[in-house]
Amino acid sequence: MTTRSFDIDARNVVLAPNGARVHRDHLAQNSVIERRFHEVRDGVWCMVGNGLSNQTFIEAPDGIIAIDTGESVQEMQMALDALREVTSRPIAAVIYTHFHYVEGTQAVVEEGNCANPLPIFGHQRITHNKSRAAGEIGPSYSRGLVEQFSIALPQDGPDGNVNVGLGFAYRNPAHAPFTPGFLPVTHEISDGVFEIAGWRVLTRWSPSDADDSVNLFFPEIDTCVHNTVWPTLFNVFAIRGEEYRDPRVLIPGIENIVSWAPEHLVGTHGQPISGRDRIISVANRYRDSLQFLWDQTVRGINKGWTADEVAARVVLPDLYDSDYLTSERYGVAEHHVRQIYAGLRGWFDGDESHLFPLETARRNARLIEGFGGRDEVARQAVAAFDVEDVRWGLELATWLVRSDAVTQQDRDLLARGLRIVAERTPAANIRSWVLTRARHLDRSGPMDRFYGHPFGSKANAHTASRDVIHTLRVLLDPVRAEGVDAHLCFVVDGEMAGLHVRNCVAVPTDGKGAAATVVLTRAVLLAILGGKVQWHEADIAITGDASVVATVRGCFDHEALAAGVGQ
Repeated sequence: MTTRSFDIDARNVVLAPNGARVHRDHLAQNSVIERRFHEVRDGVWCMVGNGLSNQTFIEAPDGIIAIDTGESVQEMQMALDALREVTSRPIAAVIYTHFHYVEGTQAVVEEGNCANPLPIFGHQRITHNKSRAAGEIGPSYSRGLVEQFSIALPQDGPDGNVNVGLGFAYRNPAHAPFTPGFLPVTHEISDGVFEIAGWRVLTRWSPSDADDSVNLFFPEIDTCVHNTVWPTLFNVFAIRGEEYRDPRVLIPGIENIVSWAPEHLVGTHGQPISGRDRIISVANRYRDSLQFLWDQTVRGINKGWTADEVAARVVLPDLYDSDYLTSERYGVAEHHVRQIYAGLRGWFDGDESHLFPLETARRNARLIEGFGGRDEVARQAVAAFDVEDVRWGLELATWLVRSDAVTQQDRDLLARGLRIVAERTPAANIRSWVLTRARHLDRSGPMDRFYGHPFGSKANAHTASRDVIHTLRVLLDPVRAEGVDAHLCFVVDGEMAGLHVRNCVAVPTDGKGAAATVVLTRAVLLAILGGKVQWHEADIAITGDASVVATVRGCFDHEALAAGVGQ
């Protein structure tokens, strides 16, 4: 068994048609996600390669059921165009398998060939999860998407995007300007049997890469539509940063597919699979790959291994690399087992030096000094890269970058090491991340603008103004807020919300009893939070103690919001 995170030599590096230097297995994923409108069986079609996800259409007695609508109105419209080449029947219902691919639904309504009103089925947490991604964790979530999905990479040249594992791009350039068209769920589903467009549909809540994921089985046509068996090893750890995906929670969804034993398996991602025996075989292997990662991580934990030791010692057997379905073409096993370790045991892994480590810059300064100074560390890093000792070279170069007195030469050295990983990993996520970071380090693709809270109007289109106000609490600077006890009410287009700054936190309130009130429109609020206008330049009405408004504003790490305070 050998680790598949990246090869230690360049034997498998190939040149993609766009000039990208890439591992051959990463390039091979292009054929798995090739753009094609599949006819799975009579009355079942699946659009693959149109975006990051598939769009699936099932002909039911009352019309067409559309399953997942992609990332934009334009993406869904392209799928509808393909559908209309084979049937003119109206869309009778829409189903969301989970919250990631729900932005094209408006295209169904705009086409005009659908039920009115249009029933939309999905899990109850879909709208909440959409708001969460745009709210408190918005900056890290957005930055993570850019890093994981090659959004900041060029289309051509050595650093060019090849594919992002599940699709060719997070947002297919052909779909610009990527108009959002989410429509909320009107009929909540989880576990049970529902009638949808005249078909009986068995549904099973099956958490996957989202806790609102639902798998579907249409017994009359022996077809399962799911978000559980992906066209690559399941991503227990998303390098963009996500909540823990516990294999113990994931596995039952796969086992349920096996129990349904469908003749046709149509996924949110990848090609459809037909043939009952084949489906059972690949689903069982997919399930077992997750059990292997979990069981062996637990075995290591019980033996007292640290997280680093588990990551080095738990390696998928070669049988899981027999085809794309459980190959490391998206994420990598050594990262997945780290996530399982942290999900089960938390951050402390028993390594004594991790209990009270020195602050990173101080620790790195001492390591650099102990190795003979910055020039010597740089020399050893170069030597490591030259002899394919990539992991050691990366660590040495990282000491230089994450210490005081860092130079552009240091950043370029680390970028060199990251590019070696990029061209030698079969995993799309890893190549995207390391190249994006390399380009940020050498300034060929700086990422500075992704390190602040954007509060974009599109991202917050379905977020209540109250929730936008309450999200500000994660921007509070505790140093600025020390000693402050002030309650401020916001009235945004008639919707009221408050923040009570006390004890170095901003407590969300309903605004009642506040010492001051500010009244403004939602457009003005988002313009301020989006950095397009300064607070003191905006059209805002204030009642009550104006000094409270200034005091509260000044507590936040947000330039436009705190503008003018103390000047």
